[in-house]
Amino acid sequence: MIKEKYLFKLIKNENNVIDFKLADGNTYVKVFVLEEDVIRFLMYENELKMDRTWLVAPGMDDIEKEGRDRLDISPFSKPEYVLNCDELTCTIETSKIKLVISLNGMKTAWYAKINGSEIKFASDRKTQAYNIEGSLGKGVFHYLERSLKEQYYGLGEKSGIAERHGRSFKMMSVDPMGYDAETTDPLYKHVPFYITRNKETGISFGIFYDNLSTSIFDMGKELDNYHGYYRYYNAEDGDLDYYIILGPEIKNVTQKFSYLTGRTIFSPKWSIGYSGSTMHYTDAPNAQERLQKFIELCKKYDIPCDSFQLSSGYTSIGKKRYVFNWNRDKFPSPKDIINYYHENGLRLCANIKPALLIDHPIYKELEENKMFVQDRTGEKTETAQFWDDLGAYVDFTNPKAYEWWKKEVTEKLLEYGIDSTWNDNNEYEIWDSDAKANGFGKEINIGQIRPLMSLLMMKASFEAQKEYNPKIRPYLISRSGCPGMQRYVQTWSGDNRTCYKTIKYNIKMGIGLSLSGIYNFGHDVGGFAGPAPEPEMFVRWVQNGIFHPRFTIHSWNDDGTVNEPWMYPQVLPYIREAIKFRVKITPYIYNLLYRAHEYYEPMVRPTFYNFENDTKTYEDCDDFMLGEDMLVASVVEEGQYEREVYLPEYNDGWYDYNTGLWFEGGQRIKVPAPLNYSPLFIRGGAIIPVNDAEITFETKSKDERGFMVFPHKNVGKTEFKLYEDDGYTNDYKKGIFAFVNVNMECDEEEIKIDISKEGKFELPYNKVKIHLPKSEVRKIVINGEMFEKNNENVYEAFVEEGR
Repeated sequence: MIKEKYLFKLIKNENNVIDFKLADGNTYVKVFVLEEDVIRFLMYENELKMDRTWLVAPGMDDIEKEGRDRLDISPFSKPEYVLNCDELTCTIETSKIKLVISLNGMKTAWYAKINGSEIKFASDRKTQAYNIEGSLGKGVFHYLERSLKEQYYGLGEKSGIAERHGRSFKMMSVDPMGYDAETTDPLYKHVPFYITRNKETGISFGIFYDNLSTSIFDMGKELDNYHGYYRYYNAEDGDLDYYIILGPEIKNVTQKFSYLTGRTIFSPKWSIGYSGSTMHYTDAPNAQERLQKFIELCKKYDIPCDSFQLSSGYTSIGKKRYVFNWNRDKFPSPKDIINYYHENGLRLCANIKPALLIDHPIYKELEENKMFVQDRTGEKTETAQFWDDLGAYVDFTNPKAYEWWKKEVTEKLLEYGIDSTWNDNNEYEIWDSDAKANGFGKEINIGQIRPLMSLLMMKASFEAQKEYNPKIRPYLISRSGCPGMQRYVQTWSGDNRTCYKTIKYNIKMGIGLSLSGIYNFGHDVGGFAGPAPEPEMFVRWVQNGIFHPRFTIHSWNDDGTVNEPWMYPQVLPYIREAIKFRVKITPYIYNLLYRAHEYYEPMVRPTFYNFENDTKTYEDCDDFMLGEDMLVASVVEEGQYEREVYLPEYNDGWYDYNTGLWFEGGQRIKVPAPLNYSPLFIRGGAIIPVNDAEITFETKSKDERGFMVFPHKNVGKTEFKLYEDDGYTNDYKKGIFAFVNVNMECDEEEIKIDISKEGKFELPYNKVKIHLPKSEVRKIVINGEMFEKNNENVYEAFVEEGR
């Protein structure tokens, strides 16, 4: 036997924590048995570099700004386990996972216990798996074996296709305006988590590194003859602290990771409506007039709109931007324009930035109070390039700065009537990793916590909004962030570039976010940077955007044009039709938002998420699921008026929403994709709640309920629960909500539908319409009543109380 240089000894086994120590050194390892299918591995030297976590918040809506004790595992179930050790090996077993540790180097092998078998699903590289005692140089390293049968997904917001095998990524937040959605890396967010799926065994697991330092994820791009196939994680600083999350299916991993990092914020219903935005309005000298005209044009062209994103031009002095400053030349009366928006049923979301330019009117005040990130000496303000000048970043780990920010949000925005904060440009591009942050009284290098600053920025804004009006639900937006950001904000994929390729690869970027537990997102529709979109491209972008939780048309076009729904009269009818369809399916999307919050389910999904056993769903394509029931086949190429779509294997098949035709699952088909719509398929057996009211700008708040029912082709049952509340207040936390239960039972002769309500919330309707495909010929029975056939196959029925 070859003696390993790094031999570890078991030193303690207590309260679901198994402790090891390097026999001839000061390296410590803790293995935490957290759940039957979640085990954590922590390696550090001498003492922890970071004794708190802000990312791990199991099932929580929020945590303290100071973070949680990194060693506190009280929120977990801490199941029973079996530990067996000898001089060279330790085995840890729960009912679902078996972990075998070689004490020579602490190398691990992981086994899934499924149906009486133990199947290996991961193992460390057999050579130099960890950076013990600096043996691999500076920083944190973790090497895992790699198989060519493995697929890798996740890492949050990354460019290219959704499957990451064979590529390398840098995990670091930057501001890459006009990025190439296929190739640019890094981007805005720091999400050190990914999912591995083995194509042979079908077993999936996730690995999450609780570390906020800049890092590299090499997914097999690198080769080295001495080590076999491997993949690795390398962080510049901090401790090696990773969680293994066993699926065994991908959806299990995603939902457990979402639970691990905290609940998705349950924002108000208006947050998923169409939101207008452009930098050109607030940059214009007559900004207030431009904003007022936007509403007039929405009315003129009959475009329903729920909110507007107020870009940072409202804060300008000269050509530069100064957070929390109102430019009174552009905005003679901010309260008047805000009131005008409210009178017309629109909310305003104001852009705020976490850096103050060095000539900001209150810069000196913050500098004197050390409320900025300090330089490496801890004695002077650290400055960095920010927009058109040097600036300094607010230190949100300084309690004084944190409270100052909340005060400014309240006094300069909320008291004016602003409804939401748009937390922007919060990537914290401070490149001296040794610059100092207050760390809530325990000084820390910025290199260890850069993404934490964006997380705490949004949390401070969230608290300000929540405290200002405790009765209503906060809605916030943030561009940058890390795991846990979903507790506070909706997000988007940043300043994309105008081209068809962006539509295509933003879809895949969104899938990466969804699989990584960040569900409430969208993309800048029409493209942010570059030329104005061509009319056809704009139509296709809108047709894609309406199926994302965040639907915003936003731009800063190089040629000075503005992306607006009415920018091309020749295609305005198609744009209007798409936006009105978004309003129509708002009940469906709101129900998905509720389920994201309550059950940790993603809203946007890859097709394989719900059809994991269908191997063809893993092939790269431009399709995605919105919830379980809608298969969206966006058009992402110019001049494409026919679209090939793969329909996943499914017993009840798929309905083409636009043509009404039914197709068997498990086949590839070609369908029309005329300019007035992009293909949409509905799963057989699905029930889709819709707004049945007439949809116009003036009536956009009117809500009448209908259900589009897509029956099982032969025999089958569906039980659907629609969540309903007032969509705005926190009364749901008091139990004031309701479910409308729609149960369907089909056989060859008859379709029976029962509709009932349960819960305290008083519905704004007592009747609903049931829409069936026009081709459906079976008898229709609703709440026990047989209905006569009509040409439209639409039937009206009462919602029965507690049926």
